[in-house]
Amino acid sequence: MPITPIDTGRYGTPEMLKIFEEETRLQKLLDVEAALALAHAQVGNIPKKDAEKIAKMSSIQYVKVERVKAIEKEIKHDIASLVRALSEVCGESGAFVHLGATSYDIVDTANALQLKDAIAILEKKLSELIIILKKQSFKHKDNIMIGRTHGQHALPITLGFKFAVWGYEVKRHLERLNECKRRVLVGKVSGAVGTQAGLGEHAEQIQELVMGSLGLSVAEISTQIVQRDRYAEFIGICALIASSLENFATEIRELQRPEIGETFESFESKKQVGSSTMPHKQNPETCERVCGLARIVRSLSTPALEDMVTWHERDLTQSSAERFLLPESSILLDYMLSLMCNIVANLRVDSERMLQNLSLTDGRAMSESIMMALTKKGVNRQEAHELLRKLTIKSEAEKKPFKLLLQEDKLISSKLTKDEIGFALNPKNYLGTAIKQAEKFARSA
Repeated sequence: MPITPIDTGRYGTPEMLKIFEEETRLQKLLDVEAALALAHAQVGNIPKKDAEKIAKMSSIQYVKVERVKAIEKEIKHDIASLVRALSEVCGESGAFVHLGATSYDIVDTANALQLKDAIAILEKKLSELIIILKKQSFKHKDNIMIGRTHGQHALPITLGFKFAVWGYEVKRHLERLNECKRRVLVGKVSGAVGTQAGLGEHAEQIQELVMGSLGLSVAEISTQIVQRDRYAEFIGICALIASSLENFATEIRELQRPEIGETFESFESKKQVGSSTMPHKQNPETCERVCGLARIVRSLSTPALEDMVTWHERDLTQSSAERFLLPESSILLDYMLSLMCNIVANLRVDSERMLQNLSLTDGRAMSESIMMALTKKGVNRQEAHELLRKLTIKSEAEKKPFKLLLQEDKLISSKLTKDEIGFALNPKNYLGTAIKQAEKFARSA
């Protein structure tokens, strides 16, 4: 019976859910057992025909989830149950199943196989988001809006510049995810405490053969488990990405406020309902969903870090936590990336409202532009700053246009003509490299 929103199908994409289904998990475990048997045969530890039989039967076509669960209910050990279920279908060749291995040789290597597939999907989604942000950055490269700091009007920017800032952040996450693969996508066949004693004289070769056939790197050294700094790094990166997505979603939510009204997530006007009681509502509910799920993904980093702590060469404190950590972090982050790709690609933009909002401060937001113009005319920068500070306060308090006060001031009018004041107050003339930076990102590799 489905319980969690992932189980019910509310959250998660089909391709990522598939990776963590029970059947897929079982098949990955069986893939490791098959690779182990074939490696033993290759070094001469077991007959080739027996290894081939084990490899053939290492399939969910023969080893059923139900049978493994039935055995586990009796013996209370998941991997031992898998070994027995596989041995049953292998006949006499079953005697060589799991030879020299410990449970977490199989589990940790299977984890790496699942994470390899999961990371590939996450990399694809991050790349898709970068492409979407590039398109939006170029499209809105010169779409002027007010930049805000501390929630207050600061200086003009462009919407394309904002998208470029987001885009480079996503690119850094893609780099982090790619860089972590050499540390995260590792398996091991090292036996009960990591010494490989049960694997015989060809132990190191067996480990190399197993990982080579599975497309994984070999852990440099391990105890009964691969060390959990590897998983903590991956989940930490997931938390970083989730936090960036929340940041983007929060910005869109803020800009969608009626008081601001500059950007809006898409809304299906023919059928979508915003509220069960208020017909007028068009809520940024998808952005809010991203923000809520980011909290879950971030929260997973704490138990992932705590899982780095283990008694001696192994205890079982990691196992129960990781049954949640690895699937949930991958599934939820992939889902959030899918949502954000759709949000940004279909974002509604009100350029007229952006221009209207630029004028809300009656020109005061251009005070730095005036200050810089004065310094070019020889006015001391500090004196200009103090003068303009007082004039902006007066403009706000007396509800007078900033331009009028500038023209009335003796010092300013002696240094700047009316045309020069007008030029400095025009937001289009004080964008710096904003458009250039948006274009640079849009054309980046």
